[in-house]
Amino acid sequence: MKGFLKWFKGEAKMKRWFIVILLGIFLACYGMTKLLVGDKLEFLDLAYIIATFVIGFTLVIVSIVFIQKRTLEMLVQETDTRNEAKTGKVKSLIFNKKVYDEGPNIVVIGGGSGLDSVLKGLKNYTSNLTAIVTVSDYGEQATDSRKLLELLPLDDIKNSLVALSSEEAAMKSILNYEFTEGRLKNLCFGDIYLLAMREIYGNFSSSIEASKNVLNITGKVLPVTLEAIDICAELEDGTVIKSKREIPEVVSDKISKINRIFINPSNCTPAPGVIEAIQNADAIIIGPGSLYTNVIPNLLVKGVAKAIKENKGFKIYISNIMTEPGQTDNYTLSDHIKAIQEHAGKDIFDYCIYDTGEIVPEFVRRYNKEGKDLVEQDVAKAKEEGVKLIQRNLSYIDGEYIRHNPDAIASAIIELVCEDMKFRDMQNDAQYLMLNSRLKDTKKKLKEETGKKVKNEKKKVSKSKENRKTSKFAEKYQDRILSIKESDEKAIKRKKAKQAASKKK
Repeated sequence: MKGFLKWFKGEAKMKRWFIVILLGIFLACYGMTKLLVGDKLEFLDLAYIIATFVIGFTLVIVSIVFIQKRTLEMLVQETDTRNEAKTGKVKSLIFNKKVYDEGPNIVVIGGGSGLDSVLKGLKNYTSNLTAIVTVSDYGEQATDSRKLLELLPLDDIKNSLVALSSEEAAMKSILNYEFTEGRLKNLCFGDIYLLAMREIYGNFSSSIEASKNVLNITGKVLPVTLEAIDICAELEDGTVIKSKREIPEVVSDKISKINRIFINPSNCTPAPGVIEAIQNADAIIIGPGSLYTNVIPNLLVKGVAKAIKENKGFKIYISNIMTEPGQTDNYTLSDHIKAIQEHAGKDIFDYCIYDTGEIVPEFVRRYNKEGKDLVEQDVAKAKEEGVKLIQRNLSYIDGEYIRHNPDAIASAIIELVCEDMKFRDMQNDAQYLMLNSRLKDTKKKLKEETGKKVKNEKKKVSKSKENRKTSKFAEKYQDRILSIKESDEKAIKRKKAKQAASKKK
């Protein structure tokens, strides 16, 4: 009975068709009744009766067709994890579901919040997603849960599973839940789950891949290698750092840039499925993420860079928005590109998507206080590296953080795929039609968000103008002037501290 009553709920959109069926039956019966009881029928009377019956019969047939169509849509919607299904936009959902499952095969390589942003955006376009992440403790202290269970560090893998989930908040809470009482005290549920899966399937690679069906996520996650590796850095002055934890501190103390990053052991082999995933990819996305500890280490695993270079699909690098203290201080766009090419080869990617840099200054100032700054877009130098540059408004404010916008990244990538299909005269292909339609919806959404953002900024500016009288130059650039002043003051403090430290020595 409960299941039957669900058909009459607002979201089911069924009541209208039941009402139309009743109206159709009434009209058809009315026409038949008039025909049966009428003694003498004129031509106009007969035409009226026939029209009434035909209209009623047509309404019944049309209603039945739409009820069946809506029933099929509801069945697909119940098992569909895409945003379309959640928001109730089920136009051509049955057709789109099939094409979505057969969508472009995309591999994303990296780690950290940057990788998660890419996965969140792309999962709305295709289910054929593979995230390849580094498994390394980077020299950091292991958690109690890892020590007790004797596990590899799997934080990036767990975060990727969360990003690919249809219920991100719930999945994050479950995988990161830490028991506080009993025999399981200090153990993380995510670690227990992954350990159990490893015991069942024999190794982490197979168990994590199997999690796609167990956790009902879009795509799959693969560790780049099953071996425990350390990330090591060699500075320009010859200093060698053997753990990530020490890299920022040593780089700052030595005032020496990173010359190269290497992994130990250097001959570690890729996990099963990694090379195959790269070889079969229609597009390979590198980054964003910590340049020297999340992005480049993946490319140093034996065979990975070679497989990427041999791939004939799109190879795209998503540039970072902000620099990272102790790793990429004062790095420009071209510096990021050079660093990757120096470690993995010139033809490791063909495209680079970078941000416009249009971020609210007050948020940039907060990052400046931590020694971070916007990545300078030296486009002319970056072009000299032989990479095609694509500028997009990638950034957005997530709480107090500047993040990559998942929708903006995904739309930039899918736009390349669509343009390639259009070039190959595939405009009538089912996949192109679906991707292009969804791309238009995303662009419309981003445009609306940008419009709201501009309006809010204008309101803030107008309010601030009312509260103060100053020159037009100061009104326009005051935020940037304050940001520069704070950065200079911080730099002076650092210099004085280093001078004082050197005198003590």
